[in-house]
Amino acid sequence: MTVPADAAPRPLWMNTLAAAEGRLAALPLWPALLMLRIALAVPFFRSGLTKWDGFGTLSPGVVYLFTEEFRLHLGVATVPYPMPLAMAWLAGAAEIVLPALLVVGLLTRLSALGILAMTVVIQLTVPEGWTNFHLPWAAMALALVVLGGGLASIDAAMMRDRRN
Repeated sequence: MTVPADAAPRPLWMNTLAAAEGRLAALPLWPALLMLRIALAVPFFRSGLTKWDGFGTLSPGVVYLFTEEFRLHLGVATVPYPMPLAMAWLAGAAEIVLPALLVVGLLTRLSALGILAMTVVIQLTVPEGWTNFHLPWAAMALALVVLGGGLASIDAAMMRDRRN
């Protein structure tokens, strides 16, 4: 691209910002993706731990919440969860397994997609949590669905092995 001879030179601050932007864009992506995986995994894993009273046994509080308290807010209608015990068990299992997979970077895109789906259900259950919790979780999950786990993941190691 040629600059017209009569064009004014760019101010020094614009050149400095452009140089800084270039250096930042050259940083490796894998540390950010690792931190993103961990940041998304932590709240879901901690929530999953509260759902169990030992291996395979849901806590009484969770059973009560899913059967008596939780409702899906679907526009003007509010409906109870279908199959609440199955939903509680599925949510509890997913909140343990999916974050663990995210942290190690195994099946990252599918795990993040599962957490994104859970976030949608959580949003339908607790609509007032959108700005503080659900929107950041959805954004993090969507970024991992699109970008994958990065170089510091089992996914990347498995892909390298396939190429060799």
